[in-house]
Amino acid sequence: MNDSPHEYAPGLARVLQEFREEIAQFEYTPEPVSMGTVMDVGESIVHVSGLRQVMVGEILRFDNDSLGMALNLTTESVGAIIMGSNEGIVRGGNVQALGYVASVPVGEQMLGRVVDALGRPVDGKGPISTAQVRPIERPAPGIIERAPVDQPLTTGIKAVDALVPIGRGQRQLIIGDRQTGKTTMAVDTILNQRPDDVLCIYVAIGQKLSNVAQVVDALQRSGAMEHTVVITAEASAPAALQYIAPYAGCAMAEEFMHSGRDTLVVYDDLTKHAWAYRQLSLLLRRPPGREAYPGDIFYLHARLLERAGRLDELRGGGSMTAVPIVETQLGDLAAYIPTNIISITDGQIYLETELFHSGVRPAINAGLSVSRVGGAAQSPAMRQVAGQIRLDMAQYRELQAFSQFGTDLDAATQTALNRGARLVELIKQPQHTYFAPEDQVAIFFAATHGYLQNVAIDEVSEFESLLVQYLNRERQSVRNAIAFERRMTPQLENALSLALNDFQRTTWENRG
Repeated sequence: MNDSPHEYAPGLARVLQEFREEIAQFEYTPEPVSMGTVMDVGESIVHVSGLRQVMVGEILRFDNDSLGMALNLTTESVGAIIMGSNEGIVRGGNVQALGYVASVPVGEQMLGRVVDALGRPVDGKGPISTAQVRPIERPAPGIIERAPVDQPLTTGIKAVDALVPIGRGQRQLIIGDRQTGKTTMAVDTILNQRPDDVLCIYVAIGQKLSNVAQVVDALQRSGAMEHTVVITAEASAPAALQYIAPYAGCAMAEEFMHSGRDTLVVYDDLTKHAWAYRQLSLLLRRPPGREAYPGDIFYLHARLLERAGRLDELRGGGSMTAVPIVETQLGDLAAYIPTNIISITDGQIYLETELFHSGVRPAINAGLSVSRVGGAAQSPAMRQVAGQIRLDMAQYRELQAFSQFGTDLDAATQTALNRGARLVELIKQPQHTYFAPEDQVAIFFAATHGYLQNVAIDEVSEFESLLVQYLNRERQSVRNAIAFERRMTPQLENALSLALNDFQRTTWENRG
């Protein structure tokens, strides 16, 4: 067979001729670029004309290289929010739609960093080397994709784990007036997630920079920044960044959740988030409703908090636990934003000003606080020993108010008051401290089985401290049994009773 190139010359010539004909017939039609013109510009918003191809949430670029996001689409113009300075954005300037919706960088590289609402580092540690991005707005997982919330998220805070337990995938609201310890409780929960390998996102919305710096410092001193991302949209940040900050934090947590990890997101706080959105909506000339909030203010938070949950095993079994914070005015739980978010979440922890100032910290009102997941978010052992405590606490508050009338009290009422006063002392906890679940079970077992009735009220804290030290030193096997069994078996109850009796005889009665 002859393989000379002359054998293929006729075929090659034919192919070349077909190419020339196609090139001669080709006509290039340039695709129209989505460009617009600034109609007017304000403090945080801009109206643009001429953008015919644009999506809600799409990123826009202005002449000064600032970024914006399309939020209002009308037949005449596009209303956009400015995510930066409006200096250099002038009437008649050019606007370009970039063709993608607002996204933030995600991934393991974000851990340990402090970033703004667009994922840009603000901690002075240099750029973040991640190529992964995720849209800040995504549909919430469907019912079929979810698993029941039945695994506890241990906070290490006795009052929370006993009275209003939080489950992995739950949405638990922290609500109360200013200066009642809401941020402290959320930060302590983040600090205490290290033993359980839960990744945390802390979103500061409208906070003073000094407060954000204090939170970051507390996380760094305890080593918690290794498993935490801090997103800051401080009070001086543009309203647009305050608006998108919680969605950015949710997107970062979703990336971990879909990779099978357990995450915790703290939104501090959604009251200021609603204020920022109200400001933007009024500037965009949306019709105001109750308290000047726009009509979609409920959807603003519903679409954020609905993204929390726990995925089923087929999708990795990851979870996102949402802990939004809401500030009330003079304890008014029936205000517009608090009632909205209470109706979205799976329970609330109400921190009361009166309790806080009387020295009960955390200042949890047991009567108005509730976890709608309930005992499903507790280990069986905790559920068994702490079930009575909530009832005793609520009864104590009622009897305490009744006893102020000065009437004579019968023996049963006096006993209930004494027990309640000791329980109040028992759930007090210093800032930035952690109580392991097995220690909590032992403490509450002692409280519900009468071991505190002969302890003076001002000595309850010392009793608790010495008991924890004794169990860690002398009865480590009992702690291990609580952690292993996870339920109060008769054998475990006997072992705990023996340990408590021995503690009273050898340690408590002989204390210096």
